[in-house]
Amino acid sequence: MEKRELVIIGAGPAGMSAAIYGKRAGLDVLVLERGATGGQINNTYEVENYPAIEHASGSELGEMFKKHALKFNAEIRAVSSSKVEIRDGKKIVVTKKGKDINEIEAGAVIVATGAHFRKLGCEGEAEHIGQGVSFCAVCDGAFFEDLEIAVVGGGNTAVEEAEYLTKFASKVFIIHRRDEFRAVKSSVERALANPKIVPVYNSVVEKIEGNGMVENLVIKNVKTGELSNLPVAGVFMFVGQEPEDECVRGLVKAEEGGWIITNEKMETSVEGIFAAGDVRSKFLRQVITAASDGAVAAMAASSYLSSKTLNIH
Repeated sequence: MEKRELVIIGAGPAGMSAAIYGKRAGLDVLVLERGATGGQINNTYEVENYPAIEHASGSELGEMFKKHALKFNAEIRAVSSSKVEIRDGKKIVVTKKGKDINEIEAGAVIVATGAHFRKLGCEGEAEHIGQGVSFCAVCDGAFFEDLEIAVVGGGNTAVEEAEYLTKFASKVFIIHRRDEFRAVKSSVERALANPKIVPVYNSVVEKIEGNGMVENLVIKNVKTGELSNLPVAGVFMFVGQEPEDECVRGLVKAEEGGWIITNEKMETSVEGIFAAGDVRSKFLRQVITAASDGAVAAMAASSYLSSKTLNIH
């Protein structure tokens, strides 16, 4: 069985930061990733709140993280899935790639798998995913050139992505269940000043209709109960996130929703397993906080591994 000192699951900002700090601490580091390095930031058009990087696309920043980790010779391995098991007190990471299954005994594990956008769950959503229903403005925005579309949500992501979508769409409706957006004031002011953006407050999407492609949204006013039609060619969902916790689900303690509980050293309820970034229970999920978590987790893992070595000797 393959043996590694530190196995990091996930190659987003938290995972890449952990890889950099782990390698600089002299550890044998393996990063497992099932998608593009950089994680969710690859879906972000512009990152303007990461210190010292005044402007970069999400994919550019993700590539910077990767190059930095590779500079220290961290190994990044592509897999289709990972699962952490405890066998006789040992941490075993089971990976799959195609039909191949591999098992790795890890001295320490950092779970940096991030989160994904939540589905709305309304009638017609599942049938229209990829046919006008999207969760990624950067990926699909260009398909809606000069068309009217909708964004569902009222947080930072929804408001910022709605503004980005005005680069393509002729009109962008932002549908939010409350009477004001929850995003930061600067983003809200910028969006509402855009003549292409139309807020639709106190409303939820009841149904998504269309013969093949999305053609219409049935909207319900949450105060009056009134139903109305909103003809659009597409709808982008930004209604919160869910953790990518499958690799340790049921193994470590988590709060409602699956967010992994850690202490300030990123330690989970299982000795030698750490969690960093968006997958853990925390107040703010941003690139900078994920990178910070990764650094803390790597140094905590290094300390843990050193203590285990001392105990052995």
